[in-house]
Order: sequence, then structure tokens, then C-alpha cells
Amino acid sequence: MNPLIRTIGLLICSNVFMTFAWYSHLKELNNKPWIIASLVSWGIALFEYLFQVPANRIGYTVASVGQLKILQEIITLSVFVPFSVLYLREPLKWDYLWAGLCMVGAVYFMFRDKFA
Repeated sequence: MNPLIRTIGLLICSNVFMTFAWYSHLKELNNKPWIIASLVSWGIALFEYLFQVPANRIGYTVASVGQLKILQEIITLSVFVPFSVLYLREPLKWDYLWAGLCMVGAVYFMFRDKFA
């Protein structure tokens, strides 16, 4: 399988765990002490790292660190928006679209040598 495709798949899995680790305690553990939320989040984050580390190692064979970072940010926004709307019941805002368009510009500048 193409290393970039494998990297993207692993980063998507990583981001799902990361998003739950960072934000699910706001809904699920909001009545618990912060230390409990932190320990649960660390436990979830372990799984995030089990996907993220191999993703970056594989991705680094075909992309620069800057390209991997921008790819990560695009995936983060792509995972975060549905999570915040569907799971946390936050309203969908036009700001997500504008942020996404800015990220498209970032992708262009980080990958433009591959587009030529």
C-alpha cells in the first residue's frame, strides 16, 4: 500500500483517539475532579500515540516534517468538526469553512513542489 495512504489512515485513527482524549471529558466527566479527567484522557491518548508514531515514521519516508504537520492539521480539522457537532452538540459555524479554506492554502504551499 502507498505510504502516504497508510500515513493518512493511521493519522485519521490517531486523531479520533486524540479528539476523544482532549474533549470527551467536557461532556462525560464534567462533574468529576480534573485529575480523573486527566487520567482518563491519558489512557485514551496512549492509543492515539500507538497510531500517530507509526504514521509519522511511515509518512517521513515520503514527506517532509512540515508536510506531515500540515497533513495532521487538515485531518484534525476534518475529525474535530464532526466530533464537535455530532458528539458535543456544538453548532456548525461558517468559521469551520473559512478555517478549512485557509488550510487548503497551507496544503498548497507545503506540497506545491509535488504539484509541479
